[in-house]
Amino acid sequence: ISRVSSAFLGTPYQADTLIGGPDAPESLVVNFNGVDCFTLADYVEALTRSHDQKSFLHNLTEVRYTGGNVDYLSRRHVFSDWFATTPRNARDVTPDISPDYATADKQLNRKPDGGEYIPGLGIHSRKINYIPGKAISQQVLDQMRNGDYVGVYSPLEGLDVSHVGIVVRHDGQVWFRFSSTKEPFVSINRATSAIPS
Repeated sequence: ISRVSSAFLGTPYQADTLIGGPDAPESLVVNFNGVDCFTLADYVEALTRSHDQKSFLHNLTEVRYTGGNVDYLSRRHVFSDWFATTPRNARDVTPDISPDYATADKQLNRKPDGGEYIPGLGIHSRKINYIPGKAISQQVLDQMRNGDYVGVYSPLEGLDVSHVGIVVRHDGQVWFRFSSTKEPFVSINRATSAIPS
């Protein structure tokens, strides 16, 4: 995962590259010329599982859509769908890496006014495990493995995370590879800068 994601270093940030919506049919989109944090994770996970173009397209469908069904309402719109829907792309290891983790009961896709961020998707109750910023220590970082996917917890009721990235271990340090709106776009930052002093 770390090696595959390195191929995206410097790739420009581009939001809204996926095609589909409540009033538009969904299409399987592949766009390596611009990514956001979630499409970066989609592409990296699918490429890691693949050995040729045909298997990549199949794996991207499995990674991006619940049940591999290319449909707007089957798209994994939130990061926790990666481990809460099938086929699973990841496993939530939050409780395993920190005894100081917290759990929030979320109503995913629910706007503050009671409406839906994604019309027609419905509101999904889900427990979201996260590590509060003050509890992120060197011991927690030491538990993270090269290639782990990380979601940055969102305090908003209808969202699980506000950002997604990939853990990269290099020379004994933990780094966070992610897509950014600022140059160099897909970049890497040392994770220890997130440890409160």
